[in-house]
Amino acid sequence: MFSQAMLALGQKRSVIREIFEYGNRRKKEIGPENVFDFSIGNPSVPPPQALTDALIDLIQHTDPAALHAYTSAPGDADVREAIAKDLRERFHARARGDLVYMTAGAAASLTITLSALCVPGDEVIVLTPFFTEYSVFVAQARAKLVRVPAAEGTFQVDGGRLAAAVNAHTKAVIINTPNNPTGAVLTEESLRTLADVLNAGAEKYGHPIYVISDEPYRELVYGGVKAPFAANYYKNTVICYSFSKSLSLPGERIGYIAVSPEAEESENLFLAVCGAGRSLGFVCAPALFQRAVARCLGLTGDLSVYDRNRTLLYDAVTEYGFRAVKPDGAFYLFMQSPERDANAFCERAKKQELLFVPGDDFGGPGWVRIAYCVGTDMIRRSLPAFRKLAESYNLSGCQKTSF
Repeated sequence: MFSQAMLALGQKRSVIREIFEYGNRRKKEIGPENVFDFSIGNPSVPPPQALTDALIDLIQHTDPAALHAYTSAPGDADVREAIAKDLRERFHARARGDLVYMTAGAAASLTITLSALCVPGDEVIVLTPFFTEYSVFVAQARAKLVRVPAAEGTFQVDGGRLAAAVNAHTKAVIINTPNNPTGAVLTEESLRTLADVLNAGAEKYGHPIYVISDEPYRELVYGGVKAPFAANYYKNTVICYSFSKSLSLPGERIGYIAVSPEAEESENLFLAVCGAGRSLGFVCAPALFQRAVARCLGLTGDLSVYDRNRTLLYDAVTEYGFRAVKPDGAFYLFMQSPERDANAFCERAKKQELLFVPGDDFGGPGWVRIAYCVGTDMIRRSLPAFRKLAESYNLSGCQKTSF
């Protein structure tokens, strides 16, 4: 008999994937130009030219037997040191190459880290709204997911709520900044609040509480906003990073785990990461792309496209009467449903061929996520549909909300 838990996961895909697949079917029925698919965070801008150049150079000038061979299980040593050096130079962080573990994207980074940290009975706190798959990753690590609402209106850390949730079973807190689905960027003040609460909790309960900082959108910030580097504010931090968004490489599955050298027993924690990677079969991340991203650290695709899309979409939907929060980062707009049931709102939006993701599985009922990492022309073409959707609810006025 196979696992009933895994069968259940296979039978019910994530809500994001369900809507994405609906969109693919609908595009075949009426043509892709007639479907306004805002369901999935698939980068729409091409990778920077430097990445293409790096791949060509590696393929043309590296012995194929070496280029495509296994690296060490945690990754190529030179690549790991290059990443640590980049973190030291860009963020003034204490980082070491021997505490970096290369992974097949951020999902692998999170799954490995949670498995390295957690034992049955542990609790992992997530700040809501949060990326839907955290619940799956935490369950896989045999831990309990604890939801703590972020501060209303700002989506920053609510110190009182967080402190009330921390207990003797708390092993870690997952943060995601810039955030999926809200686009919020945690401020320095929020990170200091987080550190104060967790330091107090660690002292009270006699064991470290870790921050797992999920950072695939680290470089995607707008309007002069800076995304503070979490490990600079709290010593027991593990960074989980992916190049999927910054370099527009979601399908290549390449990222890393960086254990802070300041974390308690950092070397043993890294060994636990190595053991978890081994146990889960996540060893030797794609070798070609390890070496390619090492040549492109700190680079991004053309983020001005996302910034333009952000402004265009936010200004339009608030003009039509929807309430939304203007994001400072990532490429998602979080918009309030005009009716209590966001799923019903999304079904009505489908009548205009608008595809949104309801916020319930994100821990944000009554809201929807709109991924604006699409062509600017598609957004322009979709605006009449947004207007008709607003008119169907008799909306009017301007409902702008800032972080």
